[in-house]
Amino acid sequence: MIVVTGATGTVGRPLVDVLHAAGAQVRAVSRDAASAALPSGIEVVEADPSRPDTVAAALDRVTALFLHPRAVGDAAAELTDLARRHGVRRIVALSATNVDDDPAEQPSRFAGDRNREAEEAAAGSGLRWTSLRAGFFAANTIAMWGAQLRAGDVVRYAYGDFAEAPIHERDLAEVAAHALLTDDLAGRRVELTGPRSLTHAEMVGVIGDVLGRPVRFEELAAHEAVERLTAHGLSEPFAVALIARYGRLSGAPQPVSSNVEKILGRPALTFAQWVADHADVFGRGRQPR
Repeated sequence: MIVVTGATGTVGRPLVDVLHAAGAQVRAVSRDAASAALPSGIEVVEADPSRPDTVAAALDRVTALFLHPRAVGDAAAELTDLARRHGVRRIVALSATNVDDDPAEQPSRFAGDRNREAEEAAAGSGLRWTSLRAGFFAANTIAMWGAQLRAGDVVRYAYGDFAEAPIHERDLAEVAAHALLTDDLAGRRVELTGPRSLTHAEMVGVIGDVLGRPVRFEELAAHEAVERLTAHGLSEPFAVALIARYGRLSGAPQPVSSNVEKILGRPALTFAQWVADHADVFGRGRQPR
């Protein structure tokens, strides 16, 4: 039995599917089991991973645990200790490529991610462990640009020359499943990125190419981008940290890892493939004005 925290999220949801397809028994932890909408055959447990006492019963007869850094929050060490005492033998933590940066310069911390804590908890658990240091999620572009592209063909955003190597959540899920089901990645901190570094402007161009639309990028000043992000519901500390990161790293390509291909035995999925898989969120089929 494998327990997945963050089971309805960007990585957890496809991970549940991959494990289920592989024939594994999966127990998905959700704060709202009634709305989890997971496939039949998946055991869904309503619990809050950031409060490990609520998860205790779900750890019975479990061999492996997927530790999601936002779902578990500051309780990673407590939850891994609880898992060890329940007989769990393997822990796979989702972390990030920037986990070793100054915490004040990690924007995701302001959104609740505790990547360093999750990784350290797994590595210090005394169990077989793996940390998956993921790069930029391709899915983040939905929140960044989805609404603008559903409304028109212009993306207004900051630092068009800032680059990421966007990774498809399916690749992350398949690598996570491999780590949960085998010992191949035990004791490793594995960096995972997409196959190519793309600037913001280039990503917008790829979206336009896949959709067959004349999409273009229009540069915003940093303060304008912060104002737009906060107006769309993001916290100001997160928005400020995110735009500051762009400023620090703009103009340089992001490092690209080949680990997805090495682990899965196939090329990592491209950003264009990700866009094709999610075209509806950008307004598939909308005709140019």
